[in-house]
Amino acid sequence: MNYGPFTVVGLVILGLALGYAVRELWGTKRAGSLERKLKEQSLKAENEAQDILLQAKKKAVALLDEAQREEKDRKSTLERTEERLLKREEEISSERERLGSLSKELEAKFAEIEKNQVSLKAELSKIAGLSAEEAKRRLFEEVEEGHKNELAQLTQKLIREGRGEVERKSLEVITGAIQRYSRSHVSELTTSSFNLPSEDLKGKIIGREGRNIRTLERLTGVELIVDETPETIIISSFDPLRREIARLALEKLVKDGRIQPAKIEEKVDEAKAEIEKRMYEIGEQAAYEVGIFDLPKEIVHLLGRLNFRTSFGQNVLTHSIEMAHIAGMIASELGANVEVSKRAALLHDIGKAIDHEVQGTHVELGRKILKKYGVSEEIIKAMQSHHEEYPFETPEAFIVGAADVLSAARPGARRGTLENYIKRLEDLEKIATSFPGVKNAYAIAAGRELRVFVVPEQIDDFRALQLARDIAARIESDLKYPGEIKVNVIREMRAVEYAR
Repeated sequence: MNYGPFTVVGLVILGLALGYAVRELWGTKRAGSLERKLKEQSLKAENEAQDILLQAKKKAVALLDEAQREEKDRKSTLERTEERLLKREEEISSERERLGSLSKELEAKFAEIEKNQVSLKAELSKIAGLSAEEAKRRLFEEVEEGHKNELAQLTQKLIREGRGEVERKSLEVITGAIQRYSRSHVSELTTSSFNLPSEDLKGKIIGREGRNIRTLERLTGVELIVDETPETIIISSFDPLRREIARLALEKLVKDGRIQPAKIEEKVDEAKAEIEKRMYEIGEQAAYEVGIFDLPKEIVHLLGRLNFRTSFGQNVLTHSIEMAHIAGMIASELGANVEVSKRAALLHDIGKAIDHEVQGTHVELGRKILKKYGVSEEIIKAMQSHHEEYPFETPEAFIVGAADVLSAARPGARRGTLENYIKRLEDLEKIATSFPGVKNAYAIAAGRELRVFVVPEQIDDFRALQLARDIAARIESDLKYPGEIKVNVIREMRAVEYAR
């Protein structure tokens, strides 16, 4: 079958139209289905939202009801509390009024009693013809007269028992303190020995025509004995400090090997500087030993100087340390201030560090030193009475005095004759240095010779002769001594110039 061109075109158009119609119909149907689904979902969401809102409203109502109930309960509790407080306040007010009325009644009764007492005393005095004081005095007199013997016997008994108990207790305390602190005692001697590496060094130390040994003796104030013991030099002086300076200087000279006057002066100066440094270390160690750590540096240095001072042959620093331990033990037993007792005992002889340089007793000098460096007044009161120059003002003062006696009285601690000998040597030097123009003075040869070094610019040769006579005359008038004393005045003129 043959179709024309128009027929084919018409069929194509018809097919397209049918396809479009079918597509539109299918799309409309699909859109309606989606719309229904959306409406269903929207309706469902609205229903769920209403359910949630309804539940929330129910919870809000429940919470509001609960809050209202709690508020009501609190209000009820507050009202009951307020009622109780008001009731209590009324009771207190009522009780206060009752006590006030009772107080007024008591005051009235006391006034009445006092009035009655006055009237009764007046009536009794009128009847007896005596005042109250006179009646009391007569009563005591009658009792005392009737029992005088019994009272005397009772008083004596109490005194005996009290004294016995005090002596027993004090003996226990003192014995315990001495037993707890045991220390060996060796009295200080007036000589020291220095060992030489070889005997040949003695010649160097003596020097040509003895100039080296004379220089060393002049600078240190000691006497050197070189001929008695092989390889040993004896250093003799009553002053431990001078002996130690001489020993150190000798040690440095032997180590250096060059022994001549200029080198001797240098080594003596070095020895003095080393001793000054060692004094502080010794004082610090002493304070540490007794448990005292806050002393001023100046006082610590003075404590170290006490290591080179003696009292009746007893080393003063050793004596002070021992006293500090004993005083602390006694104070602990008696319930006194242990710290004050120990400090006062350690510092009681601090004035002896300078009493050979400054006028005054060592007690007075010690008080001035402690006041100068801010030591407390209670420590000064405790230390100033150990020689009874000041009254015993505190219990610690008695303790320090007792510790001083205990330390000094222990067997071997002191030697009286040695102290007298040293005192005579010190007096010799003080007499010589009291004259104007005297630079140094040294008592040597066991006090049989006094060497006096003068300032050459102030003392000429003629005046040196007169000075020797004046010193000898003063010694004869002021001192008592066996035998004779040689006064040797030395005037050394030096001329020093520097080449530049």
